[in-house]
Amino acid sequence: MAEPLGLLRVTVVQGKKLAIRDFKTSDPYVIVKLGNQSAKTKVINNCLNPVWNEELSFTLTDPAALLSLEVFDKDRFKADDKMGHAHLSLQPIISVSRLRHIIRVSSGETTLRKVLPDSDNCVSRESAISCVNGEVVQSVWLRLCAVESGEIELKIKFIDPSAQPSQ
Repeated sequence: MAEPLGLLRVTVVQGKKLAIRDFKTSDPYVIVKLGNQSAKTKVINNCLNPVWNEELSFTLTDPAALLSLEVFDKDRFKADDKMGHAHLSLQPIISVSRLRHIIRVSSGETTLRKVLPDSDNCVSRESAISCVNGEVVQSVWLRLCAVESGEIELKIKFIDPSAQPSQ
């Protein structure tokens, strides 16, 4: 198995304008996947603008990894309905983490890179990758694909074990 590069903490913050899959609303939840790891948020009933604020943790082993997510509508009596999917390249946040070693940013908050929406990503508005008190964080809105509407906000924190200050 590949050597872990670090820990990825993904906070599924909220959804906006999610698709209606039940009569007038939906019961959304999110499944986040990284490689062969996956984690799921709780279901929020009767809501098209849910707020989860749930932190999911993954071990990052591949610097070219894609974080993917799928949104579903929980149904009691039939298969859950798909409400779209999105993905995010983790390469920018990992390269910022490496850059941080070189320029030795440790305290305060410094924006080190911006990720702009383009045809290769699901980013729906400009996203900043910052170094906040020694941790690399990215706040990002992802546009859901294969669905009529919807966006998901994520906060991603990359924890690089080799960058931790030694005691």
